[in-house]
Amino acid sequence: MGKLWFGGTMYTLQDEGQTVEGMYTENGKIVAMGEISTLESVYKNKITERIDLQRNTLFPGFVDSHMHLIGHGEKLIRLDLSRFTSKKAVLNAVKEEAERLHEGEWLIGEGWNENLWEVPESIHRHEIDDIVPEHPVVLKRICRHAMIVNTQAMNTAGITETTACPTGGVIEKDANGTLSGLLKDKAQELLLTVIPEVSEEYLVRAIDASINDLYSLGLTGAHTEDLHYYGGFERTFKAFKSVIEETGMKFRAHLLVHHEVIDDMVCTGGSFLAGNEWLEFGAMKIFADGALGGRTALLSEPYHDDPTTTGVAIFSQEKLNELVAKAREHEIPVAVHAIGDLAFELILNAIERHPLKGNGRDRLIHAQILREDLLERANKLPLILDIQPRFLASDYPWVIDRIGLERMEYCYAWKSLINAGMHCAGGSDAPIEPADPLLGIHAAVTRTNPEDPAKKVYQPEQVLTVYEAISLFTKGSAFAASHEEDRGVLKEGFLADFTIFDRDLMKIPAAEILEARAVMTVIGEEIVYSNLAE
Repeated sequence: MGKLWFGGTMYTLQDEGQTVEGMYTENGKIVAMGEISTLESVYKNKITERIDLQRNTLFPGFVDSHMHLIGHGEKLIRLDLSRFTSKKAVLNAVKEEAERLHEGEWLIGEGWNENLWEVPESIHRHEIDDIVPEHPVVLKRICRHAMIVNTQAMNTAGITETTACPTGGVIEKDANGTLSGLLKDKAQELLLTVIPEVSEEYLVRAIDASINDLYSLGLTGAHTEDLHYYGGFERTFKAFKSVIEETGMKFRAHLLVHHEVIDDMVCTGGSFLAGNEWLEFGAMKIFADGALGGRTALLSEPYHDDPTTTGVAIFSQEKLNELVAKAREHEIPVAVHAIGDLAFELILNAIERHPLKGNGRDRLIHAQILREDLLERANKLPLILDIQPRFLASDYPWVIDRIGLERMEYCYAWKSLINAGMHCAGGSDAPIEPADPLLGIHAAVTRTNPEDPAKKVYQPEQVLTVYEAISLFTKGSAFAASHEEDRGVLKEGFLADFTIFDRDLMKIPAAEILEARAVMTVIGEEIVYSNLAE
């Protein structure tokens, strides 16, 4: 027995502008599409429920192709610093949070971003010491490639002036040559290893909060990388299973597996795409460089606004080759964080040296700073680019000075990627950016920052159509996870995952996209979120 969906505009996304009048679904899948009268006639004895969309607009289920699901949940349940526009406001929030903690308890804050502050200067550990002397404090930057810690946290971790910096990291010192408290990329691990493990109950709470929030944004699934950071593979995977499988909370989670826990996955019998329709393993995750905010993204030429550095290589070429080779031993694709053009080049070298065997395709994540020659090489390989359009709104205009105007032609160049025939998927990188897919779609089709009163358009030649932008979060995400044969479009036999908005994104002016709201989220034919009137 099944459901009849009608009463709204339904975009199949099989072709641009293609719509259907109605759908009949059964057992979590689309059985038939077409005219309502025909569906009523053919399935009259099977229809047990009729869903009136009330003139709203239905799309295939939106899926975030790159986020950190637990991290997004943590942002919802603990101190969020991303909204503050001054250092003073951040420090005040930290002080208030400390007053709620038990003696000696760790204070962890998420998401500070000095680029939003009137004076974009970093926090110094002594500034935290002055207001929170009795707690170890860790404040993670919005990119999660840098953190500020106070003296008590550094003492707990045994970090001193003579501590050797790990390869691929930076322990920053101030103008006086003393430790500033800023740790970048691999140097963060010196601190992360001494933070008390969160409880399994905490992980479950974070996952639950995250998924419920994603429901409200219209997201039916996500590709997420969490399995290395919360006490190891086994306990983190157990938390996912507890929420999604054991409690029956419908959500399609595609789990990237960090290279340091890939052996743990294999030992449990896991492999690429092993699992079920709700929880499955994806590619092996590798970090090739850092982020632009802290100048740790790896560039082939020095930073324009700091010629003393080209960024940070997390691994040498030799080590990257070894990691890719390890993935190939298990017939697993790789998913590689590569923001800078040199990082992108190094991972292309490794992939060309060790071609993919088996199913799937490799994924290069972010791909923000590119060159024409790199695009030509990438286009010859079975890979997909995971892009985050929302980064444009956050990174412009400061990124122009950071990279240099003359090097921006192939930066954030999504139209060029699509025109070249590259497959692209769309994500948010939440909690680094908000998880709302409409923010990414708006950035892709307007190339503006919605907070900019002048509405300056950056690289207008790179504007995407609304169809192209929506396809990133539907067809693109399905292709990235090797599910193009059962997800991403409305088609007979495909999963009944739908995202319904209160406006027709294809027809409203691009500037109004951010005014739209998800009014219903459907996963496997089940309505998991609705704010439609009864």
